[in-house]
Amino acid sequence: MSANLGGFISATFNPLSGAPTTVEYLVVAGGGGGGYLGGGGGAGGLLTAAGFAVATGSALTITVGAGGAGATTSNGSPGVSGSNSVFSSITSTGGGGGGTNDNPPNGTGVNGGSGGGGASSGSVRAGGTGVSGQGYAGGSSGGAASNYGSGGGGGAGSIGVNGTGSTAGGGGTGICSSITGQRVFYAGGGGGGLQGSGGVAGLGVAGGGDGGLTDQAGTNAIANTGGGGGGGGNNRAGGAGASGIVIIRYPATQSAPTATTGSPQISYADGYQIYTWTSSGTVTF
Repeated sequence: MSANLGGFISATFNPLSGAPTTVEYLVVAGGGGGGYLGGGGGAGGLLTAAGFAVATGSALTITVGAGGAGATTSNGSPGVSGSNSVFSSITSTGGGGGGTNDNPPNGTGVNGGSGGGGASSGSVRAGGTGVSGQGYAGGSSGGAASNYGSGGGGGAGSIGVNGTGSTAGGGGTGICSSITGQRVFYAGGGGGGLQGSGGVAGLGVAGGGDGGLTDQAGTNAIANTGGGGGGGGNNRAGGAGASGIVIIRYPATQSAPTATTGSPQISYADGYQIYTWTSSGTVTF
């Protein structure tokens, strides 16, 4: 509609068109921790889509999954798996922890949204499996050779790289999203650790931590990317997996939510209003 104020100013007003009936979402779970002298942590599961139906008047649950801790003890447990992230009825599965050298069951990576990498060992140790549509399997460890490279954790975009006798596997690739108006990579796998000193440790990608060489711990994944932690080198701990993130957006011409909890970051880009949660909360339209 137009308004004429005393004949001097003419302005056009575009009132909001009401509450949204659908939103676009990105839900990334927490990444798994890296193994002790072991495999890279698997990335948190990633789900994204447009056209998700929302109703007015009801609070929709948002849970941001925590990253898993890296393993700190040889011959013990694998890296801790990440926690699930949730938006309404959408659940992304936490990433699997990286296998620890000779841990039961013999250094195998843990299953998750993306699977953890297999641990450095005198035998091949398999990576954990991923969840179809959310992530990929972790890489296996190398066989009987001096450096025993561990496998990289799986990512949302590809499987973790297998370790070899002299090289640990890199993390599986993540997925690039522009839901915030900027290109950001999420859910990359952690790199595997290496037992010996003459080889190459695995690199993490898309927020995943790097694996360690013989005297290095695995590095932590980058917060709120859902990346897996790096596997530790010889007698070194794995890095922690990253916490996840939940993002929704819908056209800026529609009404803002009537209520939010969890202190989401609010931004605007490309004609959308965007709500980003890095801690758990709710949203009501």
